[in-house]
Amino acid sequence: MSENFKRKPGEHPIRDTFLPFSRPWIGEEEIQAVTEVLRSGWLTTGKKTLEFEQEFAQYIGAPIALAFNSCTGGLHCALAALGIGPGDEVITSVFTFAATANVICHVGAEPIFVDIDPLTLNIDVEQIEEKISPKTKAIIPVHYGGRPCPMDEILSLARKYNLFVVEDAAHALGAIYKGKKVGALGSEVTCFSFYPTKCITTGEGGMNTTASPELAEKMKIWRLHGISRDAWDRYQKGGSWYYEVVAPGYKYNLTDIASAIGVEQLKKAEVLQARREELALKYREALKGLPFVLPPPFPEGRHAWHLFPVQLQLEELNCTRDEFVEALAKENIGTSVHFIPLNLMPFYRSRGWKEGDFPKAEYAYKRLISLPFFPKMSDEDLESVVLALKKLVEWYSR
Repeated sequence: MSENFKRKPGEHPIRDTFLPFSRPWIGEEEIQAVTEVLRSGWLTTGKKTLEFEQEFAQYIGAPIALAFNSCTGGLHCALAALGIGPGDEVITSVFTFAATANVICHVGAEPIFVDIDPLTLNIDVEQIEEKISPKTKAIIPVHYGGRPCPMDEILSLARKYNLFVVEDAAHALGAIYKGKKVGALGSEVTCFSFYPTKCITTGEGGMNTTASPELAEKMKIWRLHGISRDAWDRYQKGGSWYYEVVAPGYKYNLTDIASAIGVEQLKKAEVLQARREELALKYREALKGLPFVLPPPFPEGRHAWHLFPVQLQLEELNCTRDEFVEALAKENIGTSVHFIPLNLMPFYRSRGWKEGDFPKAEYAYKRLISLPFFPKMSDEDLESVVLALKKLVEWYSR
């Protein structure tokens, strides 16, 4: 056993410099593309955003893609365009970021939470049907960490009960389910995120894919104040200044500055995906035999590997998850936790949910750590994470 493994956390840290949980991969191509937009005289939604939408649709294999300033905005507009509102219910996972459920509340509907599969951490499909009521209008499956949900079963349930499906694919760009990319699986809308930690980034941003021209047109209207024509249409030579407000829309359009980054990032998507897969494999090999539950394989297609979450086997460690996270920070290893179950949040507790309602999600939450994971990580970075984990396992072993 290494002498360093006998030392307490923070004593002779494994790393001299801090390794963040995530870091975007931005190159000179993105910088040049942004510079070109800044010099063009057109900064907001315009031809660069149209280019990004077209190339994204082609990459996914979807008929239509619409850009948004966030995945949250895309989710909100999808529900609004589907006519979901007061008196309706929307089923989703309790184990997700708040935005997934918040947008349900934004349109005046009620989120109905479902517990998770304890290994994949995706929504437990077997529990969805029992939550369906006459008020149910849609299901929002969340592809946790980049692993696709069992969409065949979810889409089958939706058809059986005449429900909409809006996929929260914030984590899942590049994921493949049974031969098709997420975003082209047959749901009404799929919503992607380009936040800096995601598979590609525009700083902030999102994209919706759909096969429905009618639905796309509605989302486009909801995306920009509910007006009938956007600024690019109105201000070009030959365009008309006249427009009409046809819905009480939102301000969710993506700028050409952000889209310029997106176009360049999309060119790298497969390279970034391949590196994520490589890092995931290295983690899986290096962490074998340690007291962690690792993400299971995904034989049905391709995992996007947005996250590499591990669950501590606390019965073998003399610490809590929070103490383990703090100890990793002392070793200069950054981490995160995905997610706090929404039934534990004060807002959703005020709507009747309580601790104990979703035992699988709550059990996982108390044990989860998202390890540093991003394509720009070097093999040496990964090795330092593994050494730090081994050091802490040795220190906290019962």
